[in-house]
Formats: sequence, C-alpha cells, structure tokens
Amino acid sequence: MPGENLSRDEARERAELLTVDGYEVHLDLRSAVGESGDGVRTFRSVTTIRFRRTGSGDATFVDLIAPSVNAVTLNGRELDPKAVFDGSRIAVDGLADENVLVVDAQCAYSRTGEGMHRFVDPEDGEVYLYTQYEPADARRVYANFEQPDLKAPYRFAVDAPEGWTVWSNGVGEQDADGRWHFAETAPISTYITCVVAGPYHYVTDTYKRTLADGSELEIPLGAMCRKGLAKHFDADDVFLITKQGFDFFHDNFDYPYPFGKYDQAFVPEYNLGAMENPGMVTFREEYIYRGKVTQAAYERRANVILHEMAHMWFGDLVTMVWWDDLWLKESFADFMGSFSLAEATRFTNSWVTFANNRKAWAYRADQLPSTHPITADIRDLEDAKLNFDGITYAKGASVLKQLVAYAGRDAFLEGARRYFKRHAYGNTRLSDLLTVLEETSGRDMKAWAKSWLQTSGVNSLTPDVTYDAEGRITELAVVQEGDELRPHRAAVGLYKLSGGDLVRYARVEADITGARTVVAELAGAEKPDLVLVNDDDLTYCKVRFDEGSLATLRAHLGDITDPLARALCWSALWNLTRDGLMPARDFVKVALEFAGRETDIGVLQMVHAWAQSAVTHYAAPEWRPEGGRLLAEGGLRELRLAEPGSEHQLTWARFFAAVASSDADLQLLEGLLDGSAGIDGLDVDQELRWAFLEPLATHGRADEARIGAELTRDDTATGKRHQVRCLAARPSAAVKAQAWAQVVESDALSNALVEATIAGFVRPSQRELIAPYAEKYFAVIERIWAERSIQIGMDVVRGLFPGLQDRDETLASTDAWLADHADAAPALRRLVLEARDDLARALRAQECDARAA
Repeated sequence: MPGENLSRDEARERAELLTVDGYEVHLDLRSAVGESGDGVRTFRSVTTIRFRRTGSGDATFVDLIAPSVNAVTLNGRELDPKAVFDGSRIAVDGLADENVLVVDAQCAYSRTGEGMHRFVDPEDGEVYLYTQYEPADARRVYANFEQPDLKAPYRFAVDAPEGWTVWSNGVGEQDADGRWHFAETAPISTYITCVVAGPYHYVTDTYKRTLADGSELEIPLGAMCRKGLAKHFDADDVFLITKQGFDFFHDNFDYPYPFGKYDQAFVPEYNLGAMENPGMVTFREEYIYRGKVTQAAYERRANVILHEMAHMWFGDLVTMVWWDDLWLKESFADFMGSFSLAEATRFTNSWVTFANNRKAWAYRADQLPSTHPITADIRDLEDAKLNFDGITYAKGASVLKQLVAYAGRDAFLEGARRYFKRHAYGNTRLSDLLTVLEETSGRDMKAWAKSWLQTSGVNSLTPDVTYDAEGRITELAVVQEGDELRPHRAAVGLYKLSGGDLVRYARVEADITGARTVVAELAGAEKPDLVLVNDDDLTYCKVRFDEGSLATLRAHLGDITDPLARALCWSALWNLTRDGLMPARDFVKVALEFAGRETDIGVLQMVHAWAQSAVTHYAAPEWRPEGGRLLAEGGLRELRLAEPGSEHQLTWARFFAAVASSDADLQLLEGLLDGSAGIDGLDVDQELRWAFLEPLATHGRADEARIGAELTRDDTATGKRHQVRCLAARPSAAVKAQAWAQVVESDALSNALVEATIAGFVRPSQRELIAPYAEKYFAVIERIWAERSIQIGMDVVRGLFPGLQDRDETLASTDAWLADHADAAPALRRLVLEARDDLARALRAQECDARAA
C-alpha cells in the first residue's frame, strides 16, 4: 500500500501544474465471463486524457494501479511502459502547453470491493460488476489524476458480454456493434465516476416538477438489483423516498438537480452503505430486505437514500479541494439526511434516531486517541480512508444541527443556496462556506468554526441546582467540562412525575458559554424530578445528571412520555457506563426494567446492542455469566409479552437469539427452527432462521452438516455469507485455525466473506478458545497492511484485534507493539491505537462494575 499512497503536497503541486479538459475512457469488460485462464482476471482499459499545462514545470505523473500497461503515448510520442510505469504511477515528462495522453492498460477485477468489483452469484452463476472508488480507486479501472480538485468531464464507452446492460453517470445507448456509449458528464471528480454492468433487474420511473421559473424538470429514475433479489425488491418505496427527497431539496436549495438521470443500484459485497456517484448511486444490497424487518430498517434505508441525494449538491456539484474538508460533503449529507427525512417523508421522528444512534458513533470516535477536528489534517490517502468516521459524519452533522440553532434555519439554507450558485462545478475550502454563512446570518462564523470545526473532543454538560426551603429553584446553572469550552445553544428542560408519567413542564433555550452558565429564567420554578440539559438535542455534548435526576431515571426512565427526551436519557446513561461512571450491571438493570416499554424500535435496537456490550466488555468478568443469564431471561420474557406479529416481537426475537446460551434457551431455538416449538405470531422466515442457527453453531449444537443443510434451503449469496459466519463460529480449535488461515494467510476470500469469517471467529463466549491468536495478531498485522488492499487491511486489523482478551497483559502487548513499530504506517498505528483505547476503556469500566458487587 505505501507505493499506492498520494500525499496532499503532491496533489497540491500537481493541481498547480495542470488543468484537465476531459477524459475518454474505453473499458472492455467481456473478459468478466467465461474462463479466465491462469493468473489474475483482467480487462482492457484505454484512457485518453486531455490536459493543459497551466503552471511551471514539464513533468508530472498519472495514477494507475494495474497488473500491466500495454502502451503509453504522450502527444503522439510513444513512451516505454516498463520505464515509466511502477505499478501505481506513470511518469510523464516533456509536457507541452496542451497535451493528449493515451494509456492502454490491463486492469484487474477486484474481489475486495475496490475498483471494478466482480461478483459471481452462487444461485445462478451470473456475473455482476460495479465500481467503487472513494477515496482513490478509480485508478484501479482507468488512468487518471486521482485527486478531487482536478475535475473534468468524462465520456465512457464499454464493451460488455452479450445480453448485459451497462450504466454509468450519464445516459447510455448501445451502438450497432454492441458497444455502450455514455453521454459526457459535467465536470466531476474521479472518485464519483461509476460503471455498473451485468444482467441486473432494472425498474424505471420518472420524477417531474415545475420549477420556480415555470420550466419543467423531468428526471428519469432507475433502480436495480441482482436478478436473484428481484422478488424481494420493493422499488416502489425506493422511488417514493427518492421523489420526496427531490421535492425537499428543490424546495430548499433553489438549484435544480444538475446531473440528468438518477439511477440507484443495490449491489453485492459492498464495503460501504452507499456512494453518491452522480446519476448512478450505488448501495449495499442488504437494503433489499429478504424477510420481515422493522420500520427502523426502512427508516435507515430512507436516510441513506436522502444522504446520497444531498451529495448531488454537497460533494458532487461543489467538491472539497482535498480530503481535509471531507466534512464539507459528509457532515452536510449526514445532517441533510435526517433533516429531509423528518420534513419530507413518513419518518417524522428521524431526529430521535439521530440523537440515539448517529451521535453515539460520534461520541465514541471523539474520545479515541485518534480524534481530530471536523476539519482534519489529512496528509495522504491512507489518512483519508480512515477519516470516513464518526467525527466527519455524525459529529459534523451534530455541529451543523447546532449551527442551524445558532444562525437560524433561513440563514443556513440561504447560505447553502449562495454556496451552490457561487461554486457550481468547482472546489471549495472551509473559508468559502463560512463567507456565505456570515453574509446570510450576520454572525461571526470564524469564531464559531474555530470552536466547533477546528478543535476536537466532546464537552459534558451537567446541571447544578439549588433549592429554597419550599423546594423551588433558587439557581440552575450548567457546568461545562472539556479541553475546549465551546459556545452551545442548548435547551434545559424540567420534568416532573404526574399521573405516572414523567413530563416536561418548563423549558428554556440559552447560550451556554464557559465553565458555568446560570440559566436565570428557571429561577423560581417548581422543583423537578429530572433536569435534562440539551433537551431537544440542539447541541453536541455528553449529557450528565445531578444525583436527583439520575435517581429518577433509574426508577422512571420508561415513564418519560417524549420519545426524543427518552432517547437522550438512554444515550446519556450509556455514556456514563462507557466512561466508567455507572456500573455496567446498573445499565443492564435499567435496560431490562424499561426496554420493554420503549416505543421507538430504533432506540430499542440500540438499547439491546448497548446491553450486550455492557455484559461483553464493561461488566466485571466474574459477573458476566450472571449478566448473560439476565439478558437471556429478560429477552425471552419480553419476546413472550410482545404483541404477536409486531415489530417489537421481531426485535425481541433477534435479541433473544443473540444472547441465548443455556440449554433451555438453545432448545427453544432448535424448536423454533424445526417447528416443534412456536411463539404466537412469530414468522420464522429465512433471515430469522439464520439468526437462530448462529447461536446454535456458536455453542456447538449445529455442526457443518446442519449448517450445510440450511445453505441448501437458502443457496444464495446472502445464505453463503450466513453459512461462512456460522461455520467460523463453531467452538473448535480446528475451526478457529482454519478461519484464521483463510483470512490471514490467504487472499482467496472476497471482502464480504472475509467480514463474515472474522465475525464468526470472534465470539465473546469463546475467549479462551481464541486466546492463542492474540500473540499471532501482533506478529502479522504489519505484513497484512503491506500486502492487502487498505479495505481488507482495515477489516483484519480492526476485526481480529484481541479485545476479548481483556486483561492487563493484552494492553501491555499492544503497548509493546506500538513501541516497537514507531515507524509503521501511520494509518495502521491509528487502528491499533483505537483498539487499545477501547480495551483500556473496557478495563476501567470493569473496575467500576466490580466496585458495585
């Protein structure tokens, strides 16, 4: 990987030297089917780049990662491929003022989800292709200048196997010879170009709108998936959300969608949630649901659809100069996803999900040693790859929500409109956005940006309340802690028990600044049972409680009537647990007491995940068996109490399966699988069958034959991933050795099967069984990082870290590796440092929990 890196300084120098006028890319993908012969399966890629020299110097380089280059021609002069191509770059010199470079290469199909990914469907043998480039994998498919600020228009032409359809960013048509030609794109960056090809199932629709000037806008819509998923594909709902999103963005952005058609492809073995390629958005096919799922799942999919649509403006139309300002697209898209979801779709409670789910990701990331300002220091592409994190997405979105409260909704949206019109098809930096926001809001955005965008870390806000003899508030102050004390626009809510409900009776919105801010408007108010700072989730902070409020939550969390307030309290209790301020067993007790009354399915799913983590990572080791037993008993109790056929029943069924371990629990799962047992209203579809089979495999009650029989029932790509995970989960030393070898010693598995194997290998109930691999992990990760693609390297380094060996010895081994590998790739060290921090946090929380015994 180091040879494939690109530094920010190199990119800056190249941008100063040249301007790109356009690309013509011809890909011959007919080799995707049939016999591959020996070695790596490749395809021919011929790229013509037209560019001008606009700076000083007569030499540069072109990015290309390929097994071989057939020919390189610069301005009609043939260059020796062996002399100019080193495997990741083509050196070119003797540049003229105007240049034409032609590169004829053999590029490799990918099995890692990077570049041109090739997937063979085990169900019918059909081959499917798609590209994924962010941040810099277009160079695996065609020669280019791989940096976001060298935008250019593109013309793609593709030869494909007979019977296939091909899609790209622009509208395509097939000529008499069978070649696909695509309309020239607007100027865009390399990382958002795209090709999708294969026998995909394709559905069409149209979006129509009358614009403010009276003109008619018509956008052709398309949605596609593998043929094997067609029977599950609810394209009508995808189109519904798509049209609602276009309505919202046209209403608020005053800039018509600029990229012509709008296709959405749900593709196999995808590493990301989705990718905002203009006119050709790609999604992971797991968003096509093969069985019954909850509305929370549909909400997540809708959020992703709208997130990617927001990118058409934030990221595609206007793009950051370099990855330092990745937040200029990702933070805005993350915020706009929830914003548009709440205002334009049936998912009106999306801010509850945001507060409980997305911000939990941000809070975790912002407390790691690798935390960084939202506007990060991105030295190179490896840094960029790791920066698609909770800071850039969820914290950035949280800060934008704070900005809307600070500057005002109208000023914020007017700033966005000016930003698009002023910088359309160009590249920007932080200062460009701040300029328009200062114009529209009248506020000093530089001071705001310094506090919120250019510093790292999360503040905690705690109420400090005093009362008079009659029980009325004499003073309520908000105490702020953190390395950087920031200005917060926050609401403080007072709640009181009334008729069995915990309801808000007073709310004040205030500017919180410095270490202590008195909220004078609340003086004289009746004594509350709960004080909730950051009510309505206006700012980004960790919420803390005074002693009285915390006691109220322990006894009455489920009595809070407002779902957003309840979600904020769940999140706050989880942060206390992670920070070692609340014993894990106490969180489990609260979860078992009140999760059954949680009405929001998304919040319930998060509480389930947190309760499992509390027992797995944060509980004292000696209490883990008891904690696991309590979770299983509580899960089964709520499963039986849930309304038959309801989303709650399905959610509790999945939770029970995830925590089941006793003979009685496992026997029930076996009965649900073979039909000898049943729970009224619970439909055990294929996806739920796999969920029930996995714990049976983990606890040695499903052997290879039993797992194979389930694959026979579900001989699909999804079934194969489930089978691989179940096989690796079996409690056998030989099984673990085989799984380790498949991931670490071989690159035969695709990205999806690597992920499934790691998930099966790492089982909390098998700590002793996988303990020998802790030492092996530290011996191999540097080699893995050097030899594998960055995506696989990240999966292995994160997934196989011996965090379940939660002992001081593991911490010492991690520290020793870091000390002995000071010169290792910075991105690799970052991953290990993050894992070390998680382990150290777990050990601190376990000490807190042990003190509660």
